[in-house]
Amino acid sequence: MEFFKGTKLYSILTGTCPACHEGEMYVEKNPFIFSKTLKMNDRCSNCNIKFKMEPSFFYGAMYVSYAVGVAVAVATFVIVYLFLGLDRHITFFAIIAMLAILFPIILRVSRNIWINFFIHYDKKAIEKNRQ
Repeated sequence: MEFFKGTKLYSILTGTCPACHEGEMYVEKNPFIFSKTLKMNDRCSNCNIKFKMEPSFFYGAMYVSYAVGVAVAVATFVIVYLFLGLDRHITFFAIIAMLAILFPIILRVSRNIWINFFIHYDKKAIEKNRQ
């Protein structure tokens, strides 16, 4: 994954700070601990950037979550119905199961995508902080 460091994709997939790609955004790295799935650190431990820029900042992530959920549902449909050739009812239940299983990951990835719209990687600022 280090190959993608410095790109938005790295921050989105790893859940690291979008500005420095070093600090963790979430208190708990495992998204399947449901009581801590969306608990975020207030600031980055490395560059001190504030993650929650304003109250209700992550409401926009709901729209991203919808798009990510649709992408997961379409991918599941293509695999189960078209490639495996299974029945429509089985396909429907497979889509529901995938969305339920991946729900915590979809939530986090949506937040990661949303915050990466507004905060950009800044290598120079990181080097300044380390001096």
